[in-house]
Amino acid sequence: MKKMAAGAFKAKCLAILDEVCAKREAVVITKHGKPVAKIGPVSRETADIHDFLAGKGRITGDVILPALASQRWGELA
Repeated sequence: MKKMAAGAFKAKCLAILDEVCAKREAVVITKHGKPVAKIGPVSRETADIHDFLAGKGRITGDVILPALASQRWGELA
């Protein structure tokens, strides 16, 4: 794993991101010699978080009508 100072990362950020993507190797960013961040490639096998519940639910009643009849609203107050 490659280590680099925060100042060097700042100066070459876009090139380093391209390198991480191409080589699939993480880079540790240090500040005063101590690790503060880790830049790594995104796993290509990870499922996308969008639409992960698509097709899992179903509508079982009327979604337009109120849940309670108007006469029962007074009971809740």
